[in-house]
Amino acid sequence: MIQPQLLDKGQLINRLASQVGDKAKAIAILQKRGHLAADGKTLTPEGQRRNSMTAAERAMDRASKRTGKPANHFYYDQFKNNAKLLNK
Repeated sequence: MIQPQLLDKGQLINRLASQVGDKAKAIAILQKRGHLAADGKTLTPEGQRRNSMTAAERAMDRASKRTGKPANHFYYDQFKNNAKLLNK
């Protein structure tokens, strides 16, 4: 079961840690992506932008970048942590 608070804004590190099963591993992933500075605590500007999004917003943003369609053309599936295209 997904913890509802992990779907909120400001949960980037905690959400990823719950997905990969280890906070240190999550920090390493975020550093590699450029979302966390080398100290493992400071968010980069891109990390701050991602952290200010909910899990749904991040999923729709990923889908939008992948397809080139606007983010509002997607809905969020919290159980699969992905966004699916609306029937428009």
